[in-house]
Amino acid sequence: MKLPQILQKFLPQPVEGKLEERLHRELFLDAAWNTNYVVFIISSCAIATFGLIANSTAVIIGAMLIAPLMLPLRGFAFAALEGDIDLLRKSLFSILGGTAIAIALACFLGLLTPIPSFGSEFQSRVQPNLVDLGIALAAGAISGFAKVRKGVSDALAGTAISVALMPPLCVVGLSISKAFNDPRFWTFGQQAFLLYLTNLLGIIFACMLVFIIAGYTQVSRHVAIALLSIVVLLLPLGINFFNLVKTSRLQYSITQLLQRSTVTIGQEDVTLINTQVDWTQKKPIVYLTVQANVEITPKQVQEIERFISRQVKQEFKFIFFVSQAKTVTSEGINQKLDDKITLPLGPSLPLTTTPPPLKKLPITSDVESLLEKEEEDAIPSPVEENLHNQDSPETETQPSQ
Repeated sequence: MKLPQILQKFLPQPVEGKLEERLHRELFLDAAWNTNYVVFIISSCAIATFGLIANSTAVIIGAMLIAPLMLPLRGFAFAALEGDIDLLRKSLFSILGGTAIAIALACFLGLLTPIPSFGSEFQSRVQPNLVDLGIALAAGAISGFAKVRKGVSDALAGTAISVALMPPLCVVGLSISKAFNDPRFWTFGQQAFLLYLTNLLGIIFACMLVFIIAGYTQVSRHVAIALLSIVVLLLPLGINFFNLVKTSRLQYSITQLLQRSTVTIGQEDVTLINTQVDWTQKKPIVYLTVQANVEITPKQVQEIERFISRQVKQEFKFIFFVSQAKTVTSEGINQKLDDKITLPLGPSLPLTTTPPPLKKLPITSDVESLLEKEEEDAIPSPVEENLHNQDSPETETQPSQ
């Protein structure tokens, strides 16, 4: 067998005309701007926005299941390859209209909720990097595969698409609603929109590749345009990824230096529970949550700031959240425990050096009666009280002189 014949087996084969016509007809219907599409956009955006406000992952996942923006994206990718102006115009109108509605609705809901800041779900979408581009390419490939492969549910692909598109749009709207009071949110909104563009272009490019490989269309210059657009986005995404790696390593180094090279954190009576760094300030702030049964003075904090800044060659401000720790035994308070004592561990208990919190058990009628009996036994009788007073040194009579 000749080499061209071998390679021909691995190259995409054109599909039948009926299959291509059916795909075109389905994509044309999916890209339509109708009542169903608008309702899906509004409901998905509202659910995702409330999930971001409440910092609830489960609620955001509920918004992902609706996935309205998936429908016109595949039509746009196919129309760009085929040069179909009508399908391209229809898909582009649905994409831009859905984007505008989502941002406007999220901004309106943000104005109605006077919350000065948001949680981790919001923060995770204002730092786009190269990893997000990889997610977008994978999501786009799944979406295109679900469309050309019968028997694969569109809901699965829709969930993947929504992960990349709807939550970032809601973050953009929420950022605009808060930016007039806090200018930092303008930057958050720009970064979230960069994430949206990255995911949009990545999904379209991946859908194009799937349609070509499946044999529904041929390579055109629009593939190169989509690829060039992604290359342009590589610069800001690469910078963000480099900064993410740099800050992660720097935070790890700070934690190691505190535990191994400082007397304040390294001493036996102080336990470092958590370390967080606010990199948005000109002088980054390090928040340390520690548990200690000794006093930590402002002078010690000042010495730590000087030492860490000198070691990592960058200035930091340290803020300690100190929780006083006490060891209470029958012998007294802050008694040293035997080193042989081991703390109970389990799948629901944290692996820490501090004892797990006691669970409050419900008091049943049997337990209540037993407690009352113990209280009665604890009250001394009059005879016992007399004997106790006679034996007490305070009641002993002094011998006459």
